[in-house]
Amino acid sequence: MSEVAGEELLRVEGLGKTFEIAEGLFRKPLKLHALQDISFELRRGETLGIVGESGCGKSTLGRCILQLLRPDDGRVLWLGRDLVTVQGEDMRRLRRDLQIIFQDPLASLNPRMTVGEIVGEPLRALQPDLRAAERRERVMTMMEGVGLQPEMVDRYPHEFSGGQAQRIGIARALVTGPKLLVCDEPVSALDVSIQAQILNLLSEIRERLGLTLIFISHNLSVVRHVSDRIMVLYLGRIVEMADGDDFYDAPKHPYSRALLTAVPIADPKKARQRSIDVLSGEIPSPINPPSGCAFRTRCRHAVDLCAEKRPLLEGVAPRHTVACHRWREIEGRA
Repeated sequence: MSEVAGEELLRVEGLGKTFEIAEGLFRKPLKLHALQDISFELRRGETLGIVGESGCGKSTLGRCILQLLRPDDGRVLWLGRDLVTVQGEDMRRLRRDLQIIFQDPLASLNPRMTVGEIVGEPLRALQPDLRAAERRERVMTMMEGVGLQPEMVDRYPHEFSGGQAQRIGIARALVTGPKLLVCDEPVSALDVSIQAQILNLLSEIRERLGLTLIFISHNLSVVRHVSDRIMVLYLGRIVEMADGDDFYDAPKHPYSRALLTAVPIADPKKARQRSIDVLSGEIPSPINPPSGCAFRTRCRHAVDLCAEKRPLLEGVAPRHTVACHRWREIEGRA
């Protein structure tokens, strides 16, 4: 993890995103609340890990930050400029600084294009003044930088393994020289051994290029190796946010505790000694979420207050916040 604490690059304030779900021709569409009141900041050189179960809004948040989805509420401030208000050519110029790595490496690559064309496509779109020879040279250099042989530029995606395809996706994201890279579950579709290679590659690239990362994953053991801070999402809201070491050493929210319980421990003695918080039931529907604390329907610590009032994020330590009415009592019992 990086010890860099540079200038503030990104600030998200009160971000919200709602989708309308059509039920029938003459019925009023239902509202799915994917994100609600998301706020955080990110400094240059930092990596923020975003975790939570499927359906918690992790990928939606990443896409709203990049304006691939337009949020309904709030602001996304990039170096002080609100991206929500940026349109057209101005947004296109900013795309050079803001890039994404997708979850499924092969599905994100055009099968009709060669690898050289795929990696060079952002340069054609965002830096059209580059000559063809300059563009090809940058593509070759970038491929070498992600561990691929430059002579592979004329091959097609189906000729590569999953790990190699993800390296191509990383090269495509990095070729414009971005400042912020959103990694949307970049290793979840890969074998465990290949996951380690890609994580090591991202860490090395981050240090070499001074990148700022948002790393989205449902796997807390993966996030631990790359993140300076951890944000836990549940049903579109932040329930806990802390520096990495503080989060893993002393999680406060019962949902965070349950997620960490699911992470295997190699030492059998430590595994037997740790307290167990097992998640029960399914995540509620974001169309009709529970009243009060959304997690209460699955929380064994829930009381009447949890149904009556939604807990707000409160500071429990420097750079550590939690949204839970009973975190002090739960911590005292642990």
